[in-house]
This record gives sequence, C-alpha cells and structure tokens, in this order.
Amino acid sequence: MRPDAVRRVLDAELTAARDRRGAAPHVLDVGAGSGVLAVSLAADGCAVTVVEPSPNALATLHRRAVEAGVADRITAVQSDSDALADVATPGGVDLVLAHGLLEVVDDPGTTLAALAGAVAPGGALSVVVANRFAAVLHRAVAGRLVDARRLLDDPAGTLRAPGETLLRRFDTDGLTALLTDADLVVEVLQGQGVVSDLVGGSVLEANPDALAELEAAAARVPPLRDIATRLHALARR
Repeated sequence: MRPDAVRRVLDAELTAARDRRGAAPHVLDVGAGSGVLAVSLAADGCAVTVVEPSPNALATLHRRAVEAGVADRITAVQSDSDALADVATPGGVDLVLAHGLLEVVDDPGTTLAALAGAVAPGGALSVVVANRFAAVLHRAVAGRLVDARRLLDDPAGTLRAPGETLLRRFDTDGLTALLTDADLVVEVLQGQGVVSDLVGGSVLEANPDALAELEAAAARVPPLRDIATRLHALARR
C-alpha cells in the first residue's frame, strides 16, 4: 500500500472523536464507491454509514465487509448526496467523508452545505478532489499537449470530451473558496500522491518508511502540494 498523508489526518481525527465521545466514532462516507476506505475504518472500530448510488459498488462493498468481518459495523444506503437529509441525523456524525464526490455532483456548494449539516459539534468534513494542475502535468508528460492546454485554460478543469467522467477539477484556491463559502473553516489543506504517485513500485518496496515520511512532509509544502494528484481538505463549521 502506498503511503497516504490523508489517512494520517483521518486517523488523528478519529482518535480525537473517540476521546470526545468515549465510544466508536460515527463516519458518513458519501460516494464511497466499493468501500475500500469504509471497510478499513470499520475494521478500526468505527461505525460507518455509506451512501453510494451504484448497486454494483455496494455489492462489492458488502463482499469486502463480510470478508473483513465488519459487516455489522457498516450501514449501506443506495442513494446519492441529494438524500443526505433522509440518511444522516443533522449534527450527528463525527467525520463526514466526501472523497471523489465534488468533481461529479451537479452543484458542489449545495452538496457541501448538506454534508456540513451532518457534522457533529467538534466533528469534521474531509474532502478529496482531483487536482487540475496535476492533470495538466500528467497529460503533458503523456504527450497529450492539446488536452493539457485545455485543462490549463479551463477554470473548471474539464476536457468536455468523450469519455471524460469528471465535471470539474480543483486547485487549492478554488477548493478553499468553496469550503469557505459553505461557512467552513479549513484546518488542513494538503496534497495526496505528491511523491508516491510519481515513483515506481520498486522504490516503494525498497524503502516504504522513507517514502511515507517524504510524502507526509511534501503533502503540505507549496508548490509540491499544489501539483499533487489529489487535494485533501479537512474543515469544520
């Protein structure tokens, strides 16, 4: 497994939630996909509610949860972010996850407001989004220069081309402004995959501890943070 600065932040947040509640933290994972993170958090003792529109992804999630022996700690709901009010108790969730969600929803501002409404006092919202500038660099390195220029020129960071699945990508300024407009205070703004997405598997296998430390250090240092594959923010009301 590649080193992950995001998981370090989440683990610290969940430790604080356990201390605050004196019980298992409640996590809401919206757009959880096949549940890799949800199952991992459940294995760490969290009570996890998953909201995911894809029945195939939920089937995979269920299989993973059963294999890991944590199916009783995960509640899966087939829905999208529009139904959060019917899924989560307002102000009742210690950690809300929106990883890979804001790129594909119709209105990120409305979605953020709904997500923030589920956060308990003292809790937090974790957002991971695709980075527009990283997408520019990756396409340039791959020789897709026209696509790279389009991504650079488009503030929303979308190609509007056949097969393009993302409605938008973000940079650090745009993500910060979106969270601030939702009356959230950004406490952490870092990159994910700053270094680890650039090195080969042989480097990871040769010295994973050193790579993990480098990734953690680079994750919050501009301009390295600003060209990471993904951007991660942890915010509170």
